[in-house]
Amino acid sequence: MKTRLIALALGIFGLLLGCSQAPAPSQDIASFTQKMQAQAGLIPIYYAPDTGKVYLEVAKSSPEYIYYFSLPQGLGSNDIGLDRGQLMDLNTKLVRFETVGDKVLLRQLNTYYRANTTNALEQRSVQEAFASSVLWGFPVVASNDSHVLVDATEFALRDSHGVARRLKQTQQGDFRLDSSRSAIYLPRTKAFPTNTELEATVSFIGEEPGQFVQDVSPDAHAISLRMHHSFVALPDAGYTPRPFHPQSGFWSFEYKDYAAAIEEDMTQRFIPRHRLIKKDPSAQLSEAVEPIVYYLDPGTPEPVRTALLDGGRWWNQAFEAAGFKDAFQIKILPEDADPLDARYNVIQWVHRATRGWSYGYGLTDPRTGEIIKGHVTLGSLRVRQDYLIAQGMTAPFKTEGADTQAQSAMALARIRQLSAHEIGHTLGIAHNFVASNKDRASVMDYPHPLFELTDDNTITLSNAYAENIGDWDKRVIQYGYGDFTDQQARLDFIDQSHAQGFRFISDPDSRSANDAHANSSLWDNGADAVAELNRVIALRKVALENFNQNALAPSRVYSDLEEILVPVYYFHRYQAEAAGKWIGGLDYNYGVKGDAGGLMLKPVTVAQQLKAIDALLSTLDPAFLQLPKAIEALIPPKAYGYSKTRESSQGYTGASFDSLTLAEASVNHSLDILIAPERLARLNWQHKDSPTLPNAETLLQHIWQKIAQKPSTGLMLQQRTQTAFVNKVGALLATKAAPEVKAAALKTLNQIVKDSDEKAAKETSHGQWLNALARQKIGKLTVDADNAGKMPPGSPI
Repeated sequence: MKTRLIALALGIFGLLLGCSQAPAPSQDIASFTQKMQAQAGLIPIYYAPDTGKVYLEVAKSSPEYIYYFSLPQGLGSNDIGLDRGQLMDLNTKLVRFETVGDKVLLRQLNTYYRANTTNALEQRSVQEAFASSVLWGFPVVASNDSHVLVDATEFALRDSHGVARRLKQTQQGDFRLDSSRSAIYLPRTKAFPTNTELEATVSFIGEEPGQFVQDVSPDAHAISLRMHHSFVALPDAGYTPRPFHPQSGFWSFEYKDYAAAIEEDMTQRFIPRHRLIKKDPSAQLSEAVEPIVYYLDPGTPEPVRTALLDGGRWWNQAFEAAGFKDAFQIKILPEDADPLDARYNVIQWVHRATRGWSYGYGLTDPRTGEIIKGHVTLGSLRVRQDYLIAQGMTAPFKTEGADTQAQSAMALARIRQLSAHEIGHTLGIAHNFVASNKDRASVMDYPHPLFELTDDNTITLSNAYAENIGDWDKRVIQYGYGDFTDQQARLDFIDQSHAQGFRFISDPDSRSANDAHANSSLWDNGADAVAELNRVIALRKVALENFNQNALAPSRVYSDLEEILVPVYYFHRYQAEAAGKWIGGLDYNYGVKGDAGGLMLKPVTVAQQLKAIDALLSTLDPAFLQLPKAIEALIPPKAYGYSKTRESSQGYTGASFDSLTLAEASVNHSLDILIAPERLARLNWQHKDSPTLPNAETLLQHIWQKIAQKPSTGLMLQQRTQTAFVNKVGALLATKAAPEVKAAALKTLNQIVKDSDEKAAKETSHGQWLNALARQKIGKLTVDADNAGKMPPGSPI
């Protein structure tokens, strides 16, 4: 009896407890929102002015949406990388709202793993095999028969962009979100028929803020940014994905298909592209049913605005070649439009405290790869860097009111090219860093200004940058957007590209100066990298000989000459990297079995590699490194009220300009190219089949012999070069270099000890220093080169 009473009591207690946890009856949406500001749209929005809260009206049977988030107001620091208009996660998310009791879950579906089959059970087996992600849980505050109203305030006010994490990663301090200083940003919280946009001011507080934060924030302990959330309706049916080919020039959109036949590749690859359909499919040239329209930031100033419009419109040349009339258009963004509105492809002009990269993104439908929004971010300081290079190379300020139209025209020519380049990415197109080998065939390369010497030995800027879309770009657009009868016709088109001499090599084989591909580089010119390096060296010599006060505009302080000199002195840096890729280099393609191009994989010839070694060694010669005395006499310490920046040279001499360390940085750059551990390992491998090619040991010994010879001038430059070489060779012992490379490095250091033993006994303190440094490296003690021997950033040009 007692047991039954206890059980009864527990049952009643449980019933009461369950009743206390059950959700309270929901209020009707209409009555709950009657005093709120309402916006109808894809997902209706309600805003409560008295509480500052925002609500979303979500269907109980929710459709799927595309969701992404962005940063409409940035931090303004290139080093931290939180820019205005930034789309942090380029992988758009396929989401749906799921009502569960008194909450709604925002679930991101896993679109990478799927089964392309009509068998629903087979599809479900894949869905249940891999995780989905619940991105948020919304509390339900009201409902009706078909919808629930959820409180989205905390969702909008969270650190969706990972700002605190980014600040910590860049060593700018430990920051945390401060909800008391955060609020919904109503002017950009909007609902439209095909998209709903939420935006909030989100504030962070922190201690011990880093220098980058201090440079850009009025109060470095309190940072306020704005974060944006976009929900977009799925595109209509009718889009046809186009297969990816590794030599098409496009990026790849991919997923795993677990319904693929055993003999087929499970990884399905397609190209990302906009939907573009001819009004008249039978016409060779037809208007589009819906043209691709981009909108330029109205905050862009003239003459940059016109240059961006002109360069972007170059793409219409490519679309015309593919059979479309006026299918690509650029307009000015209406003043009342939101650049983050998913309905607009936009080009934003973004300011930062320092020069930085520009970007082009294409937000895609995660199911198909269809581009639903192109978004370009252009850094506003890039145009000034080009003008600075032109200014230093030509010294145009010979008289009061000097004509600098040529310098300005060159900078604007670069902006036209930059506009076309970044828009190209938003069309789905990848970098092609080998295009400079074929007469600047693509705007998707990184172009170095092509300066030339006239007959009277002056430098002309007239051909610095190419105009109009490239021939390669036309072929890429044809592959991605043009008409083909079938897939075989597209493959035949790829074969025709081979026959016409077009090549495509992209980022993984190009970005590092130590990459194996011999012909794919950033910021280079010409098919013969060594011949171009020698030409650039001659240009640099003329520019340095002519460098004087005329490089400085009137009313500028003389100490500003230092920053103007830097890109002139290092004018050879990127072409040196291109020439260096010949050493231990390979020429290869992205071959596919059955293509006409076939497999290409061959080393650079011995003759070419020896030419490259000689050209690189010339940049270690004191005669190359020596700065004219007249220039040294021109550059005083920084004027009062001015200070050095990252664009300044570095040095050991305090306030005074340090030309010796200017040269040391150039030496370090050349040595980094010559004796990169991967390059030395490739040389060893190639040497076994081509004994006349130096191996790692022979090359290191050859460099040492070159820099050990007593120069006719520039003894201190030679000594600094020798020290840099010992540091670089010693560093090979501490890297993941091949054992043979480490053995060659050790033998070279022992040779240096032997040579410096004689010098140390006979004469110089430098010999003693070199001897001690080499012995320490052999003993694997760490003696790091000072950061002063490092170039200021040159990229992005």
